Amino acid sequence: MELVLKGFGEVVKTVTFRVRRYDPEKKEMPKYMEYKVPVQRGMTVLDGVLYIKEHLDPSLAARYSCRMGICGSCAMIINGKERLACQTQILELNKDLIKVDPLGNYDTVKDLVPDLNKLFKNHESVKPYIVREEAEPYGEYIQLPEEREKYALFTECIMCGACLSACPTMATDDLYLGPQALAQAYRYIADSRDAGFNERLNLLDSKHGVWRCHFAGACSEVCPKGVDPALAIQLLRGVLSKNVFIKYKQNPAKLGPERASIKEVL
Repeated sequence: MELVLKGFGEVVKTVTFRVRRYDPEKKEMPKYMEYKVPVQRGMTVLDGVLYIKEHLDPSLAARYSCRMGICGSCAMIINGKERLACQTQILELNKDLIKVDPLGNYDTVKDLVPDLNKLFKNHESVKPYIVREEAEPYGEYIQLPEEREKYALFTECIMCGACLSACPTMATDDLYLGPQALAQAYRYIADSRDAGFNERLNLLDSKHGVWRCHFAGACSEVCPKGVDPALAIQLLRGVLSKNVFIKYKQNPAKLGPERASIKEVL
């Protein structure tokens, strides 16, 4: 008799999960293992992974938390595309074989668990908070609705890490800031309450910063929240370019060698 998940109803079909297994501590090459999973209506890929862990192979490692598409913890590559496992319905994939891999461009902690330290480090480096000139806040900082609309799209990031996994530039430049960090940099620079542009400038306008993007657009394609990091990067390039034009017009002699990267682009 097939084991099933409570609350899902009758088994519709059985699919094969081909899961990438890897434990760095064992110093063995990654391998794929297959598991037969009975599928009921409403089951997600995360439900399938948990079925394997609970009933077939308790050694399988996976990360998850909210199971509602909010925390971003269960991002993984499902049939070749970065997705949130908790939002991906097994039956909607319309496949008898579901291949599951951990996110790319990260080290692997174990099996389907990526090491997201790179994501968090890059995110922190762009100062993802409102920077003010005054040392202490003096009250509420008023913002008009139309001012918030300029960056509202980019506030939806849940830091799932899917965009870095899909980014081809991340695969070739380990020091690249990446689409998530750059999108968040623009989110705060575009915020009318923020005064931290100059504090972020040298990092963004660098060899591994905004100009390193090749505009493949893969980051925006896989974002589960529709944040569109590729758009944010292009808007950020516009801001940096405008900044150089203004400074060059004011004093061409002081453009300086540290501005070479953006000068070459212009």
